[in-house]
Amino acid sequence: MKVILLGTAAGGGCPQWNCACAQCTSDSPPRTQDSVAFSTDGRTWHLLNASPDVRAQILTTPALRAGPGPRETPLRTVLLTDAELDHTLGLLMLREATDLTVHAPAAALHALTDHFPARTIIGEYHSWNWLPATETTIDGLQITSLPISDKQPKYARASTHPGPWVVAYRIHDPTTGGTLVYAPCLRTWPPGFDAFTDDASLVLLDGTFYRSTEFTTATDHANPAAQHAMGHVPITTTLPLIANRPGSTRWAYTHLNNTNPVVDPAGPEHAAVLAAGAELPPDGTEFTL
Repeated sequence: MKVILLGTAAGGGCPQWNCACAQCTSDSPPRTQDSVAFSTDGRTWHLLNASPDVRAQILTTPALRAGPGPRETPLRTVLLTDAELDHTLGLLMLREATDLTVHAPAAALHALTDHFPARTIIGEYHSWNWLPATETTIDGLQITSLPISDKQPKYARASTHPGPWVVAYRIHDPTTGGTLVYAPCLRTWPPGFDAFTDDASLVLLDGTFYRSTEFTTATDHANPAAQHAMGHVPITTTLPLIANRPGSTRWAYTHLNNTNPVVDPAGPEHAAVLAAGAELPPDGTEFTL
C-alpha cells in the first residue's frame, strides 16, 4: 500500500491567513490542511478527508493528476473521519468527479445533508455513492472504523442526530501485511484505541496541539475552555502513551495547528517529539506499507 500525506495541518493551514502567532510569522515550512491519499497499485487512489486545499494538493502530486483520458482521474473514494469543514469542503472542489464513493459516520452524512448541504449541491453535478463508515473492502484493502468522539461541527451543534460523529480508520493490506491507522481527531485516548492500533505499520495521530494551554497563550484567546472544546488531545498527553507501546509501529503526528510549536523544525518541542520516537512528517511525505 502506498500512502501520501497531502496535507498535515489543522483547519486553516500553517501559516493561517488571519493569524500572526509565532509560527505563522516564522520561516517554518508551510503546511496545507490535513488529507491523505492511499493506493494499492499507484494508479487508483483514495482519499482520507477532503480538505479545502485538495485542488492544490492534487496538482502538486503527480500520481493524482488527471489522465490518461481527457476527463479521467485516478480518484475513486473519499473516507471522511467527520463532518468538519476543514475535512469536507474539498468535496465541493471534487464535484465534477463523475463516479465517487464517500464513506462517513452516519451523523456526518446527516450533517452534510441537513446542515451543510454538500450532498445536495454535489448531486446537481453528479450522483455519488454516500455510504456509512462500516467495515468494507476497497481494492482488496480491508477497512474498519472506530468511533472515537461525539464532537459535532459548529454548524451542526443544534443537531440531535445520535453519534458517533467522529471515527478513526484502520486500513490493512492483506497482500503486504501493511496497516495504516488514521486518527487526526482524538478528544481523548478512547477505549479500544490500543487494540485498534496494535501491530499497525503506521499510525497518523492527532497532533493538533502540543500542550493543553497552547491556543490560549499563543492567540491571547480570552476563553481557556476554547481549546478543550475543539476536541483534540494534546501531544504532551499522547506522547508518553506512544513511548510505552511495544512493537515496531511508526507513530507520526498530523493535523498540526498553526499555533503548535512543533511546526518549527528548530524548536525544542519538535526535538522532544522526535526524541520520544515519534515523527512529524511534512506535506508530500510518502510511505510504502
